[in-house]
Amino acid sequence: MPKSAPFDSHWNRYEAWFQKHEAVYLSELLALRAFVPWSDMGIEIGVGSGRFASPLGIRFGIDPSLRMIALAVPRGIEVVQGVAEALPFAPASFDRALVITTICFVDSPARMLAEANRVLRPGGSFVVGFIDRQSPIGQDYQAHQVENVFYREATFFSAADVERLLREAGFTIDARGQTLSCPLAEACGIEPVQPGHGRCGFVVISARKAG
Repeated sequence: MPKSAPFDSHWNRYEAWFQKHEAVYLSELLALRAFVPWSDMGIEIGVGSGRFASPLGIRFGIDPSLRMIALAVPRGIEVVQGVAEALPFAPASFDRALVITTICFVDSPARMLAEANRVLRPGGSFVVGFIDRQSPIGQDYQAHQVENVFYREATFFSAADVERLLREAGFTIDARGQTLSCPLAEACGIEPVQPGHGRCGFVVISARKAG
């Protein structure tokens, strides 16, 4: 069952977060930019309001929330309604796929990754961004999870968890990056991406489908 109800009901709070935490958002965007290749056929799985897909040159998206889709379309994204575990696309449809925090909200991360692998062309790029549950930011999110309308039903993963899931889905991991070294309440301005993971809250892992 998709966990889209909070995004339909509280879309204005979702959008306001990006304005309130602009430095955090831009830090995440820059970290993703370092790993997301430019190519014609890209999709964001769990595109939300298109806040990431649009500046990263992703033309297509899928999301279960009609309200999020309505916000993404004016940002130039062609969006269909659907869930990550059952992508309505033919095999080998895309050169690249992007997932940002969606792994926290799906019923089956393994199924989502299997579907992402299926719709990618051989050698296609897959980039996943998420809050590392073992980081200070991740620990804070979990400590206040019941108070957060969006993360109340989320499942947080460590970087090791995500890497294991990627390998089990048939991906080869290429690179890792991280940003957000400070708690959100003490944001350190726009931060550059750092290599690896284990020091910062937002982790990006770049992987590839076998060619």
